[in-house]
Amino acid sequence: MRFVKKNILDIASLTAEEITFILNISEKMKEISERPVKKVPILRGKTVVLFFYEPSTRTRTSFDVAAKRLSADSVSISASTSSMVKGETLIDTAQNLEAMQSDVIVMRHSSSGAPHLLSKHIRASVINAGDGTHAHPTQALLDMMTVRENKGELRGLRIAIIGDISHSRVARSDIAGFTKMGADVIVAGPPTMIPKGVENMGVSVTHDIDRAIDGADVIMMLRIQKERQKSFLFSTEREYARVFGLTRERLENAKDDVLIMHPGPINRGVEIAPDVADGSHSVILDQVTNGVAVRMALLYLVLGGK
Repeated sequence: MRFVKKNILDIASLTAEEITFILNISEKMKEISERPVKKVPILRGKTVVLFFYEPSTRTRTSFDVAAKRLSADSVSISASTSSMVKGETLIDTAQNLEAMQSDVIVMRHSSSGAPHLLSKHIRASVINAGDGTHAHPTQALLDMMTVRENKGELRGLRIAIIGDISHSRVARSDIAGFTKMGADVIVAGPPTMIPKGVENMGVSVTHDIDRAIDGADVIMMLRIQKERQKSFLFSTEREYARVFGLTRERLENAKDDVLIMHPGPINRGVEIAPDVADGSHSVILDQVTNGVAVRMALLYLVLGGK
């Protein structure tokens, strides 16, 4: 199979076959990271620009490491240090970056649709590293890779996504990805954090975390995204933790081989208890490891890799 996508903007634009192909390539890329010398010359001479309009630790560093392991040159730019603070438009900034012969622009932006807009105005490949509340395709791909590694396949699994669904681009991308690959997804959270019409995405909905956990193969906990909420959607963090937090006691009703996941950053003691986040069911750090492999695969593929 030859991968023909120039840009990676969301999960919705990928077919199940393309997702499987990306995951297969990601597994091969992971082998590179397990070698004594973690570097290959596949993308030597290519330039990857990391343009992050929002703060990021895992995603930005993961892309940076991924580029360097493929021998590409990586340049990081934030909005606060770019000419955008002087009034330059997003498109002008991107076109100037492209004029420096950049091959890929990895972009995170607070506005939904910003990477899609950018992709229409530049020739370089664009990879969406998270846009507003819309999409985070690379996170969904690394989540699917982590589950497939541990469960063997995705079809037929029950995936519970719990927390602030309304403001989570991870939730939207995970829903799109897991349902496309044949998994059953249930979302849970306070009524104020469940978007209207989410059932149309092919998921079931509950406001009872214990019902969501029951029979789940995977439990994905989400952070409360206060920075995106225009008003308080729950009374106190203590109450949220009591009603919707994942604790050791709640896990007693889950499957013996359930996987605990979280896209990070974790608010310990709020959406997830520390002993659960660090427990034997947790694959949270595996997600971080697989994030490098997935991003290596995507950089390789959008630049014409076979």
